[in-house]
Amino acid sequence: MQETTNILHSIPTDPLTGALSVPIYQTSTFQQEAPGVNKGFDYSRSNNPTRKALEDCIAQLENGIAGFAFASGLAAVDAVIKLCQSGDEILAVDDIYGGTFRSFEKLYKKFGITARYVDTSDLDAVHQAIRRKTKIIWLETPTNPTLKISDIQAIAEIAKVHGCLLVVDNTFASPALQKPLDLGADIVLHSGTKYLAGHSDVIAGLIAVKTQELADEIKFIQNATGSILGPWDSWLTLRGIQTLELRIEKQCRTALEVARHLVSLDAVDQVNYPGLFFHPNHELAGKQQKQYGAVISFSFKEDSKEIAETFVCNTKLFKLAESLGGVKSLCCHPASMTHKGTPAETRQKAGISDSLVRLSIGLEAPEDLINDLDEAIKKIKVEPELVQ
Repeated sequence: MQETTNILHSIPTDPLTGALSVPIYQTSTFQQEAPGVNKGFDYSRSNNPTRKALEDCIAQLENGIAGFAFASGLAAVDAVIKLCQSGDEILAVDDIYGGTFRSFEKLYKKFGITARYVDTSDLDAVHQAIRRKTKIIWLETPTNPTLKISDIQAIAEIAKVHGCLLVVDNTFASPALQKPLDLGADIVLHSGTKYLAGHSDVIAGLIAVKTQELADEIKFIQNATGSILGPWDSWLTLRGIQTLELRIEKQCRTALEVARHLVSLDAVDQVNYPGLFFHPNHELAGKQQKQYGAVISFSFKEDSKEIAETFVCNTKLFKLAESLGGVKSLCCHPASMTHKGTPAETRQKAGISDSLVRLSIGLEAPEDLINDLDEAIKKIKVEPELVQ
């Protein structure tokens, strides 16, 4: 079955009325036929028909046994961390999303759950970093914001040998481009806010799991902690998912054009985009992803925070904002925005320089986006020797 067909028909019609759009069940509780006897729903924290439709949808799209919808991507992250107990360790990708880093370092470290960081695009480094107490290997691939690619299948084999869970944050690729569970991951999670919902109008987190044991554990955590996605936001996310493949296909094509243009600019130093043939993980990305994604990052030849901030404050079509994956193109300066909570030394070691800029490509015409970048770069004062 083609992916667009799969996406469209992963969302059921309403069994009660035949409505093609899943109804918004805006209710907190449900009438029971007798004590403990109901139609599968008793209280909306535990289960809600609109949320269930979304959870079943993400499970089908990721080829998982079950899915779960949370109030945000970080709420989904939090639920997965709760699979650990004091003394456990998480081995995580080094340029991990700042919010996940904050959860590891500021929240769970004090409870005895520790995290260490490694370049997961280097399989030898992953091998050498695993310890007896490692419970989870945590990947983002592509990574945020340096766009490194990790070999999911190879790391899944490493995790299996050492008895670790493999968690993959699939936000940047989405199930339209990549299916980590098929490659051996145990848990896949998303900030549903990004490509899945796709219109910058909802905050959501999603998880899909491979086994019934993990499904039971995540379900217990979701119900016990209560960080669930409401019916209205579940409906918005379902609506967005229906156009996922159409949106991301165009966004990926445009991203490649924009990335190639950035390479040609004298003021630009390094361009990070897996679709470029010289990207160190280009071949791997082509193997495990359907396309190369719609996020680009790049740095300037003069590694200056001021230059990057001048640039992002002078784009017109690229809106200066956190987040990504929407229909409008966005730009951000990770060092002072998404990763500002990560210590400077840690950022630099992971390749997040002071001049690094991240672009999220939307649905605008590629020539308009390229012109917007060119005009913003003209506003930057670059020393003559840097543009020879």
